[in-house]
Amino acid sequence: MTTTAVTDLVAALDDRYPREHAEEWDRVGLVLGEFDAPVDRVLCVIDCVPETVDEAIAAGAQMIIAHHPLLLKPVSSIAPDTYKGRIIHRLIRAGVALHVAHTNADVASPGVSDALAARLGLVDTRPLVPHGSGGDLGLGRVGKMEPMTLADLTAFAASRLPATAAGVRAAGDPERMIGTLAVCGGAGDSLLGVATRAGVDAYLCADLRHHPAGEHLASGGPALIDVAHWASERPWLDELAAWLRERFPIEVLVSDLDTDPWTVHVESPKKESRS
Repeated sequence: MTTTAVTDLVAALDDRYPREHAEEWDRVGLVLGEFDAPVDRVLCVIDCVPETVDEAIAAGAQMIIAHHPLLLKPVSSIAPDTYKGRIIHRLIRAGVALHVAHTNADVASPGVSDALAARLGLVDTRPLVPHGSGGDLGLGRVGKMEPMTLADLTAFAASRLPATAAGVRAAGDPERMIGTLAVCGGAGDSLLGVATRAGVDAYLCADLRHHPAGEHLASGGPALIDVAHWASERPWLDELAAWLRERFPIEVLVSDLDTDPWTVHVESPKKESRS
């Protein structure tokens, strides 16, 4: 049986998600691990945090493939009394390699937003923001869908995406009919203007903020659907895992551990009307 090494997985991931397609500020690729170390089990995660590291070690994985970078911002120390230092030391002691595909996976085709669009049943998709390399590369996706009201689409999105404490919320007329939808995995309010110019009926992404969302709607922009960051990117892990299983004789696991920071959601009680 052919042995798969860390270097084999890194080469394949770099080919599918070229590092040069990542934003200049991003930090992608192999973070730690021996290139010639054998791998027979991989865990795909959105965030490399203590809990997903525990999950990888408990499962006997020799490699974690994460979406979000562990070392995005510079650090001056990886001492074991620091948050990131503890993670790094634990991974090294356990012999677990770490690879990151972030904005290079966001613009890929297929990539993060393709998986999100597919989960929501969009067809005839195209990039919301085409990449300079051309083709189907680019941020976000725009597609057609079976028309439904904004209220129904919000409920549909909640049923199709992983459940989180944050849930799914929408902004706009609940009865507005939606037939075209733009999506972007992860934070997406920087693309509000692009979604407006795309002429879609609604735009779904994560981490929408109060003032940009309000000004967007006041300016006649499409309806908005705000989902949890982790939930918007989680579908990509399934697509990534399926691709890895087809390419390598290894076991590929997908983490369903919700790494969104929000853990409690309480609906405000409705005020009783005074007679």
